[in-house]
Amino acid sequence: MSDAIDFGWLVLVVSSVGLAAVLATRIAVRLRVPAPLLVLAAAAIALAVVPEIHTPSETSVERLVSVALVLILFDGGMGIGWRSFRTSAVPIGVVGVLGTFLTTAGVAAVVHYGVGVDWFPALLVATAVAPTDPAVVFSVLGQREISGRSGTILEGESGANDPVGIALMASLIAAGAISLDVAGRVAGEFGLQLVVGTAVGVLGGRLLLWSMRHVPLPGEGMYPLRTLAGAFALYGVAAVAHGSGFLAVFVAGIVIGDARAPYKREVEHFHSGLSSLAEIVAFVMLGLTVRIGDLVEPDVWVPGVLVGAVLAFVVRPLVVGPLLARSGLNGREKRFVVFAGLKGAVPILLGNFLLVSGVADAQRLYGIVVVVVLFSVLVQASLVPLVARWLQIPMREVEPEPWTLGVRLRDEPNGVLRLTVRPGALADGRTIAELDAMPEGSWVSFVVRGGRLVPVGGDTALQSGDEALILGHPDDAPVLRQVFEDPAGD
Repeated sequence: MSDAIDFGWLVLVVSSVGLAAVLATRIAVRLRVPAPLLVLAAAAIALAVVPEIHTPSETSVERLVSVALVLILFDGGMGIGWRSFRTSAVPIGVVGVLGTFLTTAGVAAVVHYGVGVDWFPALLVATAVAPTDPAVVFSVLGQREISGRSGTILEGESGANDPVGIALMASLIAAGAISLDVAGRVAGEFGLQLVVGTAVGVLGGRLLLWSMRHVPLPGEGMYPLRTLAGAFALYGVAAVAHGSGFLAVFVAGIVIGDARAPYKREVEHFHSGLSSLAEIVAFVMLGLTVRIGDLVEPDVWVPGVLVGAVLAFVVRPLVVGPLLARSGLNGREKRFVVFAGLKGAVPILLGNFLLVSGVADAQRLYGIVVVVVLFSVLVQASLVPLVARWLQIPMREVEPEPWTLGVRLRDEPNGVLRLTVRPGALADGRTIAELDAMPEGSWVSFVVRGGRLVPVGGDTALQSGDEALILGHPDDAPVLRQVFEDPAGD
């Protein structure tokens, strides 16, 4: 009986922590800070004031956070989708890969000359803080709709450079030193991880999508479980083949993202919820590795703030700005992307690798990494909406829409499109009767505006942001997308 009571207490405590973490998202909105920061801080404070709570082992932290990242990256890839990704694939790849290398080099110089750390540990610290973080980026941008491609590039960069940073850190720690010979081995291992990870992601994503479309399952609840198991299987295949499992699941998510499949909406909702849970678990685990007493030491927080400020306002602009020269973004959008490169769970996870790397003064270096992340979250993330307004980047809060309207069909509907009226598109500001460019036989079934249905008739004027369900011939889909979503559609 005592075992049942002890287990009951454990369940009560864990569920209470989970509920508090979920409610923290609402508090974060009011405080205008990312929710992961509150979760991280709460876990660190609990570690400091509750004697019964102990720091988990490095292996436990690494494995749990890695599982969380698989869920976050897969959901993030699905949120981007292939259609959006392909228009920004080049800048995402350039900034995510080359930008991470150049940022690492720049920060390593700052840590070596500005903080007085030897080159090898300085390089490890720089590798830890170079990647942006999908959990924080998706958290900050997930509730906001950003016009243009800047939001896609930010989200794509955060998904692409995490595998880059993790692969680079693993290669450096395995090498244990810096030399020309070591650099060659690191470059070879790094290239292998990226190539294998990308290949597994593309091929595995296509195979999983084919399965979603052609292999029926006995119940609706089984469909999300298939994609969940598929994502982890792709991670495992890539890792066993000496590739980046994180890159594989991110690419697979992009492949699946905007493709049509049975129960696709249910699959998306399932992975969105899992991603939110994974974000909480990751920051709780990482928060339990943070010693508040270490962070307040001058030889930790002073260099941490210095590195964070130089990284945000000097190194990233000098590196990412030129890499976006041929991205097609205007000057304001480029400055926004440069500013909004946020740090979070992945830099702390990589910093945790320092504790097992065998380098001297590892605990202090880990504290510096944590301070850099806190600086990024407190300063950069909190100012993202303000900077967007200052740069005149169209950004709006996405209001929750808890009610749905739909029908179930046995077969895949052909010629049905759900389109959003984009600013400047031909449909923006015109009545349905005035849309002469719509192909013959196409008609607007219903319109949702501000979360409410709008009566549809010939005199119904469409507005930017309206969601329309359109019926027509499948071959007319490109024309309809041009009318409703292309700013140059006329």
